[in-house]
Amino acid sequence: MAGPKVSDLRDVEREIESNRHGGPFTSDLTGQEFWLVMDRGYVPVGFVLGNSVFSMGVSGGIATALRGLARGELKEYTQLMYDARELALARMKREAENLGADGIVGVNLEISHHGDIMEVTATGTAVRKDPEAAKSGSAAQVVLPV
Repeated sequence: MAGPKVSDLRDVEREIESNRHGGPFTSDLTGQEFWLVMDRGYVPVGFVLGNSVFSMGVSGGIATALRGLARGELKEYTQLMYDARELALARMKREAENLGADGIVGVNLEISHHGDIMEVTATGTAVRKDPEAAKSGSAAQVVLPV
């Protein structure tokens, strides 16, 4: 199920700004993980995402394919994977910083290949330090899913 279409970067900035002030957000954290984060003095502030899509291109693809006939590492593909991963993580971190977060928990990386195109998606829950969070959640023993 796809979410609403974001047509403009200004739409994203408005959404981030609305979440900065306690608006609703999604999270991949379980109820127990949510409680544990708060028990440690942090509050979740938003779901963050970063992704990158890379292509080897025709010349890189052919040259690498020919080298692929022999044994050994395909260094171009290895470097491509590292670059795509780092870019996706950096974009996710930038989203968290825009929310005023101190860190990201529950990070998940997904790498998918579509022919000579590779997509890396990084997701997580941005958290902010809040000493009051630990005090308010100290009585909880079990969190049950709803």
